[in-house]
Amino acid sequence: MKRLMALILIALFSAGTLSACNTVKGVGKDVEKVGDKVQDAADDTGGTDPR
Repeated sequence: MKRLMALILIALFSAGTLSACNTVKGVGKDVEKVGDKVQDAADDTGGTDPR
């Protein structure tokens, strides 16, 4: 049952993501936004501080 719910959630997330990006340029912008959020989160933890 947990596996089924996980697959349903993944399918819904994928459908939402794919419908939001209509072009390759749009996909690039979305990926860039995700990368920025990950980098911001890493900076907040201080794990990227080169001391």
